[in-house]
Amino acid sequence: MSTPAPAAIPAIDRRAARLRRVPSLFVSHGSPLTVIDKDYAGAIHKFTARQHRLRAIVVVSAHWQTSGTIHVTSSPKPPLIYDFVGFPGWLYEIAYACPGDRAVAQAVAVCLERAGLAARLDPDRGLDHGVWVPLSVAFPEAAIPVVQVSLPLPSTTEALFAMGRALSPLRSEDILLVGSGGIVHDLAHLHMDMADGTAEPWAVEFDTWVRDKAGSLDLTALSGYERLGPHARVAVPTSEHFDPLLFVMGTALPGDSLYDLYEGFRYGTLSLRSFALTGRRREDRGF
Repeated sequence: MSTPAPAAIPAIDRRAARLRRVPSLFVSHGSPLTVIDKDYAGAIHKFTARQHRLRAIVVVSAHWQTSGTIHVTSSPKPPLIYDFVGFPGWLYEIAYACPGDRAVAQAVAVCLERAGLAARLDPDRGLDHGVWVPLSVAFPEAAIPVVQVSLPLPSTTEALFAMGRALSPLRSEDILLVGSGGIVHDLAHLHMDMADGTAEPWAVEFDTWVRDKAGSLDLTALSGYERLGPHARVAVPTSEHFDPLLFVMGTALPGDSLYDLYEGFRYGTLSLRSFALTGRRREDRGF
């Protein structure tokens, strides 16, 4: 990934900080088995259950990348994609029968096009497990329309920040923006005997570094995570799971602060750290 200097978040303006906005979320979806992880599910749902009157959820997942043009799902009834192998059979029978919303998909595409990012509607694509796994625990009723947006391929930090900036106005239209990936997602060094939350020290160090930079909304440091982050090469062997975090950071609005939803590891090198960017008002957080 190239790392041009990102555009800074606008300085806090009292009027802008008072504007109502729903949060934007970064959720680490882990493995498909995260759908039955009670600690993770409880922490995520504790926050999302307070988000009322949402019009739609727009998700960027690590598991959908498209070349040349960003795709936006527009099916009224998006099917699920079971894009994994070697897991228990019951996982392939999970249903998440949320509706889609073509009008929201069109609004997303228009926002991206206005920002100079080529986009088109995709009526055939379904929702991959990077979408339905976290949403199954965050919004188990599956009543809110869901639209998925692809990651650009190849990706650059500036393009990901630009995607977030382009869609950030939707936060003031009761549309929840979500990035689904993972800060440390190193499958090559998993320890299947470390499911209890114990983690490799290097994984914790990188995870903590990212949390600190995200907490201070330091887009410059995050754009250079490959050079600046400790153990970045092993923590992020490929960028697709980290890219949704950069998208979410791009959605930051004046007055936003980071609110931790969950912190923890599975199998030694799989971070489940998740957080929200929220406005200052109590109504923005939902509590």
